[in-house]
Amino acid sequence: MEDVDVVVCGAGVVGLAIARELALAGREVLILEAAERVGTGISSRNSEVIHAGLYYEPGSLKARLCGTGRELLYDYCRERAIAHRRCGKLIVASAPEECAALGAVAARAAANGVPVHALSRREALALEPELACVAALHSPLSGIIDAHALMLALLADAETHGATLVCRSAVTRVLLEADAALLAVDAGEPELRARLFVNCAGLGAVPLAARTEGLPAQAVPRARFAKGSYFALAARAPFTHLVYPVPHDAWLGIHLTLDLEGRARFGPDLEWCEAPDYSVDPGRAAPFAAAIRRYWPGVPAGSLTPAFAGVRPKITAPGEPAADFRIDGAAFHGCAALINLFGIESPGLTASLAIAREVAARVP
Repeated sequence: MEDVDVVVCGAGVVGLAIARELALAGREVLILEAAERVGTGISSRNSEVIHAGLYYEPGSLKARLCGTGRELLYDYCRERAIAHRRCGKLIVASAPEECAALGAVAARAAANGVPVHALSRREALALEPELACVAALHSPLSGIIDAHALMLALLADAETHGATLVCRSAVTRVLLEADAALLAVDAGEPELRARLFVNCAGLGAVPLAARTEGLPAQAVPRARFAKGSYFALAARAPFTHLVYPVPHDAWLGIHLTLDLEGRARFGPDLEWCEAPDYSVDPGRAAPFAAAIRRYWPGVPAGSLTPAFAGVRPKITAPGEPAADFRIDGAAFHGCAALINLFGIESPGLTASLAIAREVAARVP
């Protein structure tokens, strides 16, 4: 049995940020990743948006960590020369009956201390002439980022401070002791004893918690998977801002995002599934185009091509309000050597550095 100070399970953007934070604090950190390389799951299958923090329940972890994380992330990108752009976002009401929902977004943003500016149709079209709307909100703090470059920078920082990454190493079993976690890797017998184990396994976090012996059953939520497909635009889009429809329930709708070269992609849509599935059905292009035409009537016919799909690690059922982030430490489940992270979906990328600080603050 080999003794290790800290094991972080999962080398996505949040896991790497946590490993970096703990390594900077002087902890000996081992990062175990089941895949062949870092960031192949949730972290590489998203919109790569830096969120301002408009939508989240005031006082929630999502609201607090998104706001703090946004500023930490912009600063980190500048310090490390990580490609990003604060391009801003427009949230648009396509019909008069959506204006009340637009006002609710503005009120939620104000409660979270996030600046937004109400725009008339005329003002919105002055920013984006191809847009169709009756009113809009402008979020100047929203942006885009090269998520892969961010993950490489986080890994480099962690390794510079002594962390070690081991890929193709899946944690398959956890046994909790009074002051340690015994870990089995790749279906073998337990061979690592960690003083602290951080379960940051993304889509695998809940299944791993279910295989954790000594963790109370009530501390394990039910895993649910929400697939979102993306389509790319074959032509160049005539937009410089991100464009989002008015949100409905816990879903932000099929929105237009830009990459750092100015290419547009649309998505995600929402499709609940029993297990992660990354295929994109070309037949979904038609409903995508119909949704897009509500705010961009000029989208060229036949211009949408399948891009990729991502899967969000939900811990609530369809139709239920979106759950807050869960960062479960000893105060919640009574296990001093374990921190579980559940439901770390959007805005997890934006909040990653703040999530890492939150985890570090909860370490015994």
